[in-house]
Amino acid sequence: MGALRILRHLFAEGSARRRFPPRVLDTIGKAIAAGEERHAGQVMFAVEGALPAGELMRGRSARERAREVFAHLRVWDTQHNSGVLVYVLLADRAIEILADRGIAAKVDEAEWKSICAQTRQSFIASEFERGAVESVKAVGDILARHFPADGSTRTNELPDRPVVL
Repeated sequence: MGALRILRHLFAEGSARRRFPPRVLDTIGKAIAAGEERHAGQVMFAVEGALPAGELMRGRSARERAREVFAHLRVWDTQHNSGVLVYVLLADRAIEILADRGIAAKVDEAEWKSICAQTRQSFIASEFERGAVESVKAVGDILARHFPADGSTRTNELPDRPVVL
């Protein structure tokens, strides 16, 4: 683990709340809700400014942390194995998308990586709201293509409002 990474994480404390204030979280939540009207998936957006100190000292990667968050937020626990997590770790400038097994079986990892790359470019330009909303919409487009809504009434199993960790 490098000193530069430690410094980035120390200085990133509180950055998630600054870059994703309540108004932005509301906008992202509305984009998630709109997307879920078009597909059978359940999307969750989580943002974290920096890793907890213990995770950082263990050298935890953003991908590993995303898996922990996926489990902790119970994204895997949907009736049709249709959960998708968009995870952002600001200190590492990392965006990870994890899909439950029902979706992962049909959606190639390259599609998620493409969304992550586009989102990263928006974040580099300090366009956090735009990047987050576009990533949620892109995830929704993929889900609508592979898992279109069937018109039935469904329970919203995961909260639409993003989580700030």
